[in-house]
Amino acid sequence: MGKLFRNVAVIGAGMSKFGRFDRKTNRELWVEAFLDSKKSVDNDIDVKDVEALFLGNYSSDLFEKQTHTAPLMADLVGLTPKAAMRIEDACASSGVALRLGVLAIASGEYDIVCIGGTEKMTNLTTTEVTDALAAASDTHSEVLAGATFPGLYATMATAHMAKFGTTEEQLMAVSIKNHANGALNPKAQMQNTITDIMNKRIERAKQKGQTVPSWADEYEFLKSSSNPMIAYPLRLFDCSLITDGAACVFLASEEVAKKYTDTPIWVIGSGQGSDAFSLDDRDTMTSLRAARVASQQAYQMAGLGPQDIKIAEVHDCFTIAEILAIEDLGFFEKGTGGRVTLEGRTALDGDLPINTSGGLKSKGHPVGASGVAQTVEIFKQLRDEAGERQVSNVEIGLTHNVGGSGSTAVVHIYKR
Repeated sequence: MGKLFRNVAVIGAGMSKFGRFDRKTNRELWVEAFLDSKKSVDNDIDVKDVEALFLGNYSSDLFEKQTHTAPLMADLVGLTPKAAMRIEDACASSGVALRLGVLAIASGEYDIVCIGGTEKMTNLTTTEVTDALAAASDTHSEVLAGATFPGLYATMATAHMAKFGTTEEQLMAVSIKNHANGALNPKAQMQNTITDIMNKRIERAKQKGQTVPSWADEYEFLKSSSNPMIAYPLRLFDCSLITDGAACVFLASEEVAKKYTDTPIWVIGSGQGSDAFSLDDRDTMTSLRAARVASQQAYQMAGLGPQDIKIAEVHDCFTIAEILAIEDLGFFEKGTGGRVTLEGRTALDGDLPINTSGGLKSKGHPVGASGVAQTVEIFKQLRDEAGERQVSNVEIGLTHNVGGSGSTAVVHIYKR
C-alpha cells in the first residue's frame, strides 16, 4: 500500500442522537446528522461545493421497505444533482463508504465529498431485527442451521476462552468500561453506567416491595438473572443495542481543506480486507483475518505501527468483538485482550483508551451508521472537543469497522 496521491482531511463531523425514536425515520435522522456535521465546519460549508454523497446503509429495504436511499438522502439536504451512491457491507457499510470517499478525493476525481451512514431499526420487533441482520450471514448454511449473530460471536468467544483462558469477567469488563464512557456522551443511546443500572434495579425492587437484591458490585449484577444469557457465554449486556441513528462527515482535499478549517483531521491510512463468508470455513475463530489485513494496509499507508495509535474506536457489536479487535490490530498480544481490559488498560485513563464514545455497546449500533460515527468520535477527540470523555494529548487515532461476523473489515488512521 502506497501513500494516497493527495492528502485527504476530515473538515466536519456530526451525528444524530442515537436511540429509539418511534416518530423518526431514516430521513429525519439523516438530516439531523447532516446539519450537525455542517455546523461543525469551522468556516461553514456551502452544500453547493459538495461534489458527491457516499451513503452507508445496510438495509433500509428490510427495515423500512425503502430502497434507492442515496438520491433520497441527497435530495433532502440539497445535494442534487450531484452523484449519490449507497454502499452496503453489513455493519461496515459506512466505514467502507468513508474509504471510497477517501480514495475518490485522493484520485483527483473530487475535492469535497459527503460521507453518510444511517439506519432506522426500531420499528421492527427484536425477532424481526434479528432476522433482518441474519441476512448478513450465510443464509444457506448458518441461518438454516439456526445461527444468529449472538450465536456466531458466542462461538468465537468460547473458542477464545478455550484457547487463551478468557473469562466471563473479562467480557463483562468491556461492557462496564463502555457503559462508563457512554454515560459521558450526550449522543449515546444508553447514558448509564452499569452501576447506575444496577442501583435503579435495586430502587425499583424497594418501591415494589420486592426482595431487594444484594449485589456487591457490577460483576455480581452482571452474573445475575437481571443479565440473562443470550448465547453462552454472551449475556444481555454483552450485546450491542438495536438503534436508530445517523452520522455524517465532510472530506476535502488538502488544496481546499484549509478554506474550511484551521484544524483539519487528516486521514493518513486506509485499508480493507475480507474473509471466508461462513464462520466454519475460516482457519481460526479467535481472530478476524479481514481486520488483520485491513490494519496492515492502513499501517503501511500511514507509515506507522500499532504502538503509534493513541486512541481507537473499534467494532464492539459484542464484548468479545472488542477483545478480538484490540488483539487483531496489534495493540496487545494475542490472547491477552480480556486480561488487559480487566486491568483497566483500555479505559479513559488507561494506556490506550478504546471506545471513548461508549462504543456500539453503549452509544448504540444503527448498523449502517456505526462506521462513520466512529470517525465522528475520533474527529472530536483529536480536536479536543470530546467534553467529559476527552483524552489528553492525542494526535493519532484509529477506527475499526467490521461487517457481519468478520467477512468485511475496514480500518482508518487519522492525524491532527
